[in-house]
Amino acid sequence: MLTGQDDFIGHQLPTTFDQLDNSDPAWMERLWYTGHPIDSLDIIFDIGLGYHPNRNVMDAFAGLAVPGRQWNFRVSRQLRPDPLTTTVGPLQIVVLEGLKRHRLVLGPNESGIQFDIEFHGTLNAHEEAPHVRRRDGRITENMARAQQMGRYTGWLEFDGRRITLDSDTWYGQRDHSWGVRAEMRTDETAPPLTFYPPFLYSWTTVQFKDRGLVIFFKERAPGDRIYLSGEEVLPLGTRASSRNQLADVRHEFVWKNDPHGQSLDTALLHLTFADKRTKTVSVRTLPTRYFLKGGLYGGLDGWFHGDFKGKSYAEHDTWDLTEPAVRAKVRTLADQIIEVRDGDEVGYGIIEYGVGKGFAMYEEVQAHPPI
Repeated sequence: MLTGQDDFIGHQLPTTFDQLDNSDPAWMERLWYTGHPIDSLDIIFDIGLGYHPNRNVMDAFAGLAVPGRQWNFRVSRQLRPDPLTTTVGPLQIVVLEGLKRHRLVLGPNESGIQFDIEFHGTLNAHEEAPHVRRRDGRITENMARAQQMGRYTGWLEFDGRRITLDSDTWYGQRDHSWGVRAEMRTDETAPPLTFYPPFLYSWTTVQFKDRGLVIFFKERAPGDRIYLSGEEVLPLGTRASSRNQLADVRHEFVWKNDPHGQSLDTALLHLTFADKRTKTVSVRTLPTRYFLKGGLYGGLDGWFHGDFKGKSYAEHDTWDLTEPAVRAKVRTLADQIIEVRDGDEVGYGIIEYGVGKGFAMYEEVQAHPPI
């Protein structure tokens, strides 16, 4: 079917934009954003939207967290007959200028969360190394993804509070991924669950005054790296150089004594770049984190990304993160605010992490599920 996007240049198939050359139901496209202030460091928001063309679904979420509490809003709609409009219920994402300005809006709804904010890209985007994975000969992942760091302006409301976002103090990051994405099922109320062999996973973005770092790695065993992607990114429009690509990373993680989940305290990341430069950055986690179960990562109460929920569906909840039962439910995967030191410079960003049972380091946290 024709849509407005078909008036733009960029077709790569002799079909309209709403059609793919791949019938895998796991094919999806996802927009994701998170932001936080650097002057108070006590609040973080997460926003995401998923396009599932082979499942006739578009779903989305928005949430906010402060230390000890998290608010979530989730929404889904039937994709067609409006397949390419990035609006799901009261939540809308509009790309105003590619790689520069995106507008994120959540109108009135029963969750009490509302916002009208803009992401302003300030650093060049990092194009991740390709994600390709096979299991028993079948492609289970073939995905592209890119991240970009920037600043936010606008306003948001939650829990009866209204906050103004100022570009001097509100930092953030976003990504855009597309392709066949590996299924992630960790909701024990709805088996079958995804099998995970031993692993360590860590993804970090940090902004300094006039540059940023992206650090993403996965290991099957200490030193046995199965994925690496990263870059020292420069201001938007600056010519990028392959010399700034991350070539190696070694890690020293120190964990908090948290009886309810995996909680990183500090880390040293020893980095080597393509031009042979080396540096060590120190990471300090801050109390605020958004647990991504709130956005259906891994599934929640039988609802997984891309599930058909009818023509239109929405739900919301609020979590008391001091409750052990809630922490057991939300598990580990989260966007956590961090302070990072690189020499004399201090930057801020987020980190995600998880350690699978059987990984030959960090055994002290492996009693808790990683994802």
